[in-house]
Amino acid sequence: MTSRSLTSIEICAGAGGQALGLEQAGFEHKLLLEYWRPACEILRANQPDWRIEQRDVREVDFTEFREADIDLVAGGVPCTPASKAGKQLGASDSRNLWPDALRMVEEVRPRAAMFENVRGLMDDKFTTWRQETLDRLEELGYKDAIWKLVYAADFGVPQLRPRSVLVAFRDADDRDRFVWPEPLTPAEARVTVGEALKDLVSANGWRGAERWATEVANTIGPTLVGGSEKHGGADLGPTRARAQWLRLGIDGIGLADHGVAPQEDWPENAPFKLNVRMAARVQGFPDTWKIDEVLRKTNAYKTMGNAFPPPVARAMGLAIRDALVPDWVRRNEHEAKEGAA
Repeated sequence: MTSRSLTSIEICAGAGGQALGLEQAGFEHKLLLEYWRPACEILRANQPDWRIEQRDVREVDFTEFREADIDLVAGGVPCTPASKAGKQLGASDSRNLWPDALRMVEEVRPRAAMFENVRGLMDDKFTTWRQETLDRLEELGYKDAIWKLVYAADFGVPQLRPRSVLVAFRDADDRDRFVWPEPLTPAEARVTVGEALKDLVSANGWRGAERWATEVANTIGPTLVGGSEKHGGADLGPTRARAQWLRLGIDGIGLADHGVAPQEDWPENAPFKLNVRMAARVQGFPDTWKIDEVLRKTNAYKTMGNAFPPPVARAMGLAIRDALVPDWVRRNEHEAKEGAA
C-alpha cells in the first residue's frame, strides 16, 4: 500500500480553485505560478506554506523539476483565445499560453498532465488547434490524451459552468486505468442556487429567503463570468447571463458590498445583488477560503470568478490519482490506521 504524497506543479493558478481541489485529492504542490498580483495575494493569504511565485510562465525554465519525478502538471491556461466573450483568435492570440503548457510537459516529463479551459475550445473552429495539441503530446510520449467537457453542476456546484479538460498520461498502463469521473450529483438532484445561498442571504434576517430559495432560485445558475485582468468588472457576466440570473431573483449588474437587507418577505420584481462571498459559494469555494478579506470587491471577484471550481478539480484529481497509484492512500489516513491498530 502506497502512502507517499503525489506531487504537482501548476501554472496560471489564479485564485486557487484547481490547486485547492487537487490538494484535497492528495496532491502536494511543488510550485504554483501566477502572473497577476491580486491572485497571488489570494493564494498566499490562504496557503502560506505553498511555493507561490508571481512570474510569467513564458519566462520560466521548468527543467529544475526534470529529476523530481513530478506526478502531475496542471493549469487553467488563459481562456481568452477561445472565450466567446473575446474575439476567439485561438493560437494567434498573444495571450495564448498553450505552447508554454506543452513546453512544461516536455521539460518536466510528469506522469500526467491536466489543463482546463472554456467550453468554446471544443467548438469546430478550434478542431485543428486541438489536434495539433494532441499531436504534440504524442510526440512527447503522451499518447491517447482525452479532451472532454465537464460540467460543474455534476459535482455539487450550483451553476452549469462547462469546462473543457485535457488529461494525458506518459505511461500506457496509467492511461488504461484512468476512468473519467462520473457525475456525483444526478441531474434531477443538482444543488440549486437557492439551496447553496439560503443561509447567506438570510444572514441579516431576511424572512423571504426561504420562499426565494424554494420558489425563485430553485435551479442551478448560469456560468459566472469573472472578466479578465484588464476587462470586465464586478458583475455576473454579459447580457444573456444577467438575464438568466434575473430569473433567479438576482441582479447581475454589479455585486453588493454587504448581504441582503432584512426585509419581511420576497419583494416581487426587486432582485438583489450577490456579494463576493455568495459568488464564491456559487463557484464551489469553501467559506474558509479568504477572498474578499484580502482584496477589494472588483479584484476579489475577478480572481475568483474565473476559477476552476474546487469540487470539479478534486473529482478530476481523484480520477488521475487512482490511475497513477491504484493502491494509494493518503499518508495521514495511513498513519491514523496504524495508530489505531
